[in-house]
Amino acid sequence: MDSKDHEVSRVYRTKAQAKKAYDRISRFYDYFAGVFEKKYRNRALELLGIKKGEIVLEIGFGTGHCLKKMAELVGEEGKVYGIDISSGMLEVSKKRLEKAGLLDRVELYCGDASKLPYEDNKFDAVFMSFTLELFDTPEIPKVLNEIKRVLKPGGRLGIVSMSKEGGNVLLRLYEWLHEKLPQYVDCRPIYVEQSIRESGFEIKYKEEVKLFGLPGEIVIAVKLPKP
Repeated sequence: MDSKDHEVSRVYRTKAQAKKAYDRISRFYDYFAGVFEKKYRNRALELLGIKKGEIVLEIGFGTGHCLKKMAELVGEEGKVYGIDISSGMLEVSKKRLEKAGLLDRVELYCGDASKLPYEDNKFDAVFMSFTLELFDTPEIPKVLNEIKRVLKPGGRLGIVSMSKEGGNVLLRLYEWLHEKLPQYVDCRPIYVEQSIRESGFEIKYKEEVKLFGLPGEIVIAVKLPKP
């Protein structure tokens, strides 16, 4: 294990607690975190380059903004799948897609991304926005291995996440809050590119971003075809 792994904070909140919390805030999420995340998730989705006719998956779709955009991008010939632990988020997303007339292009599932309910080699692309850092440290490689399993050879992975790269005083303060108030400060910075690379993906692009002074990364990677 890389020594860096020991520096990544753990996630102490259980999945049942996480589900309950996100169910509770689902109707209000866009008023605070949604505004904060919009710029970066849109940039990551643009870099992922979803095309008409593709079959794509979003993990941790939240209130469904990216699901809507992905459904527009794949067109009538494509299909979008989404998995989220929160049934409250699923209902909010469903209403957004119904209003846009796009629900027939999207299949939503409430569940845990460490055990994806999809067959091998199904997706052209998988997208995660501010979700990977919510998983406990030992679970991150499990989630990435599941993504690799369901991606087609040559399939693309797009992730935007808080990052421990380029850490500063503000980051250390945030990590301290995460340690002291794990029920409220649930996500924490991780080594995004390193985690993806160590799971066997080839990194195609990395962009460093600032999230109100906190470091973040947008990473685009591909699943290598078997030799």
